[in-house]
This record gives sequence, C-alpha cells and structure tokens, in this order.
Amino acid sequence: MWVANGVARRRPPEGAYRLVLTGGPGGGKTTAADLFRREIGERVVVVPEAATLLFSGGFPRVEDTEARCAVQRTIYQVQRNLEDVQSARFPRRMLLCDRGTVDGAAYWPGDPGGYFDDVGSSLEVELGRYDAVLFFESAAVGGIRIEGGNRMRNESVEQAEALDGKLRALWSRHPRFVLVPHSESFLKKIGLGLGALQRFLAEVPISR
Repeated sequence: MWVANGVARRRPPEGAYRLVLTGGPGGGKTTAADLFRREIGERVVVVPEAATLLFSGGFPRVEDTEARCAVQRTIYQVQRNLEDVQSARFPRRMLLCDRGTVDGAAYWPGDPGGYFDDVGSSLEVELGRYDAVLFFESAAVGGIRIEGGNRMRNESVEQAEALDGKLRALWSRHPRFVLVPHSESFLKKIGLGLGALQRFLAEVPISR
C-alpha cells in the first residue's frame, strides 16, 4: 500500500490512472463518458457502470433491506473487478470509471459506514483506488426534471437530489475532487467536464 495526497492506495503508482465520473441520478455522467471517449479517443478507456450492467441483465431490483444489502454487495464486487480487469488490460491509459466503489454507500440502507464494514473496506481505502473524481451534479438539485436514455434509472426528482447530496458528501473527501455543477445548458455542463478531463489527461503519461 502506498500513500498519495494523504490517501492510502492499494494499487502501485505505475498502474492505470483511474478517474471516477459520478454524481446523482440525472447528472448526465453516462452520456458525458461516451462523449469524452469519442472526443479523446484511445487515451481513455471507459469502465461501464456495474449496476446498469447487472440490472439490464435481469438482476432483481428489490426493496427489502437485507436484499438491498446483497444487491449493493454484488455491485461492489462487479465494479471492483471491472476496474481491475481494465487496469490490467490498459496499464498506460486513463480509466474513466462510470461510478466507483464508493457509490454503494449512498445506496446502502442505513449508515454508510455499514456498507464499508460489510465489504471489508473503508471510505479511505476505496477513495484511494482513484486518482481523481469528476462529480456531475444532478439536474434535480436545480429543480430540473431528470430524463435521459438510461431505462434502469427509476428515481424521482426528490430521490435524485437526496442521492446527489449523499454521494457528494462521500466523494468530496477525495483530495482531487472536481464539481461540475448542474446547468440548464447540458452543452455548457459537458464543456466544463471535458475541460477538467483534459487537464487531468495532461498530467498523466499515457501511451497513445
């Protein structure tokens, strides 16, 4: 384990650079990830959102507390392994992670600390998996109706705003946290996010 910017990291510094793209539902992060990949090309490898992969494949969505814990436990393992597979395949690229392992704490029933205890980790260790965080604030924070192409999303505006707050409270503890605030203009929001992404890319030696 090594430490950078006061954050403990499990992987060696020569591993793939990991940037997590997160935020509340309706923030546009998945659309942004795809646009970023098209704009920047092979320097960026997108790690898809584990929850969407699972739910779209038939994994059940449940309300029972114990079952919800089991769901988040599964998402954690899938997300972690997706990232590690892509890191091994592309050690000299930037991994643009559509959500990260910390997100599950915001969806966990009860105190977020229970999530980290359950998966045998901690907030500090999971933050340490990532070199930087790009947080796309949900449109719900501005009272804007959330809509888009992810049919797996079923949150109301109120639920989306609450989740956004929980996620921001967790991820903002990362030393390299960048907020992309909500905007009535999605193009403006994408432009701000792309600018931040390009600044991160400029700092990392990545094979083309």
